[in-house]
Amino acid sequence: MLDTKSMRFPINVILVCVRWCVVDPLSYQHLEEMMQERDVFDDHSSIYCWTIRFLPMLENSSSVYKRPVGGSWGMDETYIRIRGVWRYFYRAVWCR
Repeated sequence: MLDTKSMRFPINVILVCVRWCVVDPLSYQHLEEMMQERDVFDDHSSIYCWTIRFLPMLENSSSVYKRPVGGSWGMDETYIRIRGVWRYFYRAVWCR
């Protein structure tokens, strides 16, 4: 689990910063300003260290809940007549 005994801030604050680093395209200086608006005064280098420290742990713990991306896809193709002209028609089809 997460070792937070030597941390100055609660784990909730740390995880919010790490989440913002991953989800939103924000710089560490912007995150520092956002946290100062919420009365959490910390340096952007600390947010960087939190990201380096906790992101691999969060990635490993969340990989259990990820759904598979792939599946079985096929190509359906045929010729059809449109306004008297034969056209090649194709589409991607999901197969079970």
